[in-house]
Order: sequence, then structure tokens, then C-alpha cells
Amino acid sequence: MILPGATLGILGGGQLGRMLGLCARRMGYRVHTLAPEADSPLGQIADRSVVADYNDLDAVADFARSVDVTTFEFENVPYATAETAAYYGRGPVRPKGHILHVAQHRRREKEFLAGAGFPTADFEYVPGHDALADALGRIGRPAVMKTAGFGYDGKGQVVIDAHTDADAAWHALRGEEAVLEGLVDFDCEASVVGARSIDGAFSHFGVTQNLHRHHILDVSIPDANFDPSVVEQATEITRSVLEELDVVGVLCVEFFVTRSGQLLVNELAPRPHNSGHFSFDACITSQFEQQLRTVCGLPMGDTRRLAPSAMVNVLGDCWQDGDPDWLAALADPEVKLHLYGKQEPRPGRKMGHITAFGATSQMAAEKAQTARTALVGG
Repeated sequence: MILPGATLGILGGGQLGRMLGLCARRMGYRVHTLAPEADSPLGQIADRSVVADYNDLDAVADFARSVDVTTFEFENVPYATAETAAYYGRGPVRPKGHILHVAQHRRREKEFLAGAGFPTADFEYVPGHDALADALGRIGRPAVMKTAGFGYDGKGQVVIDAHTDADAAWHALRGEEAVLEGLVDFDCEASVVGARSIDGAFSHFGVTQNLHRHHILDVSIPDANFDPSVVEQATEITRSVLEELDVVGVLCVEFFVTRSGQLLVNELAPRPHNSGHFSFDACITSQFEQQLRTVCGLPMGDTRRLAPSAMVNVLGDCWQDGDPDWLAALADPEVKLHLYGKQEPRPGRKMGHITAFGATSQMAAEKAQTARTALVGG
């Protein structure tokens, strides 16, 4: 048990770490971060910021010796980095490095899911270009080819349909290995952010509907109008995934919901998730505080909603015509703005998010989108 007053170490310096760090500071923990970037979103609010490459294992070992528990804020921290922190650190790494090892590589992730009996789209591992034709023959078209490692927000993916030159698609990914998946005709995408404590207790933040634009999460609507059987199944699958991986911490399971109401697991994210950002304002305990509580061995908090809510992402596109109109966006008193401290707005870059409240989560989603439109004079 790592009590308040101790030092929390976070591998990674992005916005997820920043929100975790804010919760930790509020509860009396000191916060150290290690990331390759200077002036990172987390580094701006941390007690100590180490700027080092994740592959600088000497720096990682020194960092781990300076903290009481280590966690990570995104899954692309190398497995060797987590293992080094576990070996040399004065405290544990939670979740364990093997969970990173599974989630950061699509082949390992898909084979874990299939081997444990969780529903997924049909898939084939493609170790090299020579194996692509046979894999396409088994999966058929249309299909989605994804780089095996380190993909996010739609990066490293290409659809192969009846008119696609498969060889050109392979070379466009510039990878040495890939996973080919059958294209799912889904009704919507959903996610469940779950948490598991050191004694095996489980909590979650409900089932959230996710709307994407250009492969980047755009709108998240918690407690959307899902069939009760979908909610029950999604929650149970999430519980089982956390148990099968022996997670201590937070993990998000992303789903496709097919037109027939079947659930297929798409991806795992072993940390807080963009679709759970609403919880920072809308729940008794946010996903970030729950991450802190679980990795420190504290009792988990209550995840109940304080009010219906929804979230929209604020991307760098909102700066294309100058600074956004913050006053217009905040004219509605039920709108809350979160900015991540990133200095350079770029198209597609997540700069912040807006949470809004309403009589229903759908009405809250409309408010959040209206506020975002007002940022650019819409």
C-alpha cells in the first residue's frame, strides 16, 4: 500500500499523465515523470520531470529508484522500460509490464483475446509481404490491414477492398509485420473503462458510445441508449479481460457493436482512455483517481455519475484561423474546458476536451458540440 505523501512515478508525459498527476497532487502525493519531451503536459505540473528516452535504461533505473510506485500513461512505453523499472525500482510497477507487452502489439493482443475466448473480428497475422496474399485469401475483402505494433488514432491502418492494390497498401504502411482483420459492418463503437484493485475487486464507468472523425475519437456519450444485454455483456467481458491479465490499475476495452447487437473486442488500452475523460467532472471518482487508488493499493472510489454528461475532443484544427474563442465556448455554464498545455496546435492533435452536462447524456453531447463549434466562430 502506497499512502499519500509517497512519490508516484509516471512513464510518459502526455495529457493522461497530466490528469493523473493532478489527482495525485490533490491527494498529497508527489509526482515524478520520465518522458522524451521537455515541457510535456505532465511535466508542467510534476514535482520532478526527467527528460530521457524510454530506451535509456540507466535513466529509467535511476528514475524507478526515486519513486515508490511506477505506472504508465500510454501503452507505447517499451516493455523493456517497464521491466527495468520493476527490477531496479524501490516499489512495484502497476499494471505489470507483461500487460504492456500484450496490448502494444496487435498480434499478441489478438492472440491473447482469441486464446481466452473473447469475441473478435476474424484476423490473420502477416509476418511479411510474402504472406499477404494467403492471408487475404483466408480473410477475404474488404479487410483492414494494421501495423502489428505501436498504432493509435487510426495510424498504421489501411482498408483493402475489391479495388485496392494490396501490394501498394502493404508498402504504404512501411511495416515489417501486420495484422489483417475482416472489416466489421458495425452499428457503433463503444468502450468500457474498468479498474481492478490489488485484492481483485472490479469497478467500471459504464458503457460509452464513441463517435469518430478521421479515425480520431470525436464525441463520447456515456450511458447511451444501449440494449441492456449489450451493457451486461460489455461489462462482463471487461471484467474478465482484467482478471485474465491480472490487471492492477485501469484498462479500457474498445468494442464494435454489430448491427445484430453482437459485441466484438477491437482493442485494449491498459490505462485511462480518451472516452473516459467525462469522468473527471461527472463522476464521484474519475478514471484518473481510480488509477491512482488502484496502483497505490487504496480502496477504490465510487464511479457513480453526478449528472448526465458527454465529452468532445478539441483538436489543433480549432486554431487554424487564430486563437479559439474561449469566451463563446464557455458561455454555457454547464460546459467545462480542459486544455492540456501543449504549445503547438496541429491538425488532428488532441489539445484538450470539453465536458458538458444536460438533462440526458444525448443533450449533453449536443451542448458539448455546440460549445466546440463556438470556439471557431460557428
